[in-house]
Amino acid sequence: MRGTMSSDTAQDRPGPVRSFLDFLSAQKGLSQSSVAAYSTDLDQFRAHLLHREEFDLDRPDRIHRRHLYGFVRELHRRGLGRRSIARKLASLRGFFRYCLRTGLIEDDPSQGVSNPRQKQEHPRFLNPEQAQSLLERDQELDPRNRRDLALAELLYGSGLRVSEALGLELGDLEPGKGILRVRGKGNKQRIVPLTEKSLSRLRAYLEVRQALGPKTGETALFLGQRGKRLQRRQANRIIAQLGQSAGVQESISPHTLRHSFATHLLEGGADLRSVQELLGHSRLSSTQRYTHLSLTRLTRLYDKTHPRSGNK
Repeated sequence: MRGTMSSDTAQDRPGPVRSFLDFLSAQKGLSQSSVAAYSTDLDQFRAHLLHREEFDLDRPDRIHRRHLYGFVRELHRRGLGRRSIARKLASLRGFFRYCLRTGLIEDDPSQGVSNPRQKQEHPRFLNPEQAQSLLERDQELDPRNRRDLALAELLYGSGLRVSEALGLELGDLEPGKGILRVRGKGNKQRIVPLTEKSLSRLRAYLEVRQALGPKTGETALFLGQRGKRLQRRQANRIIAQLGQSAGVQESISPHTLRHSFATHLLEGGADLRSVQELLGHSRLSSTQRYTHLSLTRLTRLYDKTHPRSGNK
């Protein structure tokens, strides 16, 4: 967002906002990018208050529910999507919960402020043939191509979030055990199994990792420009280019491979709880949105086995 909805500088943030952001980083262990997203959302709410109400977040006890509704209306007016508005409200809820716990406010003004109703969007995914076409390449590859295929195989074979894959350190990989230690949302660690294909691609990449010129002391598994950790924008471009070269018509992203992982597991008969653990979802409802994708398989099963299906 631009104009009056963004703050002038980070240095003029009120004390409660600075304390909250420090809490997110030091106590909650959120990544730098996550803390930056919170700060952006709070800066935009501050700018709205200063423009409309002429007071700041140095006195969070002055904030009422109507101020949040006014902020939401302004975001709607500016054409922001419902998902983005919901994320900004989540940031504000986190801030006011912190203020309530630390005694800065007695009542939470975000209580009862609901998110805009979301469109029911189903995740995009590749079919198995498309996934195979994208991942199957000749073995004689240069270092960058080996890195790209190792990344893609990991996203599809283990269902990692792109942030989880890019956050991996060399020590997180245990090829002898066929596992990977992954740090997910909230810095929660989980153990992820590796497919034989992933192990093969990772070994091939590690053989030539040094050719990418890692900076002294750089421990990131995946290297990008100038031998530093591979960044999200580069990863998005890598996966999109792999999709194009495989003849996939629609544009794909790292998240497409994660969605494909979950979809293909469920269509193959995996139970929902197991898929939830593999994806690192804290709530089952996050995994349940994939269940509609298995409807065709369930219908075939019904037609084949139920005595009243009409196909007996």
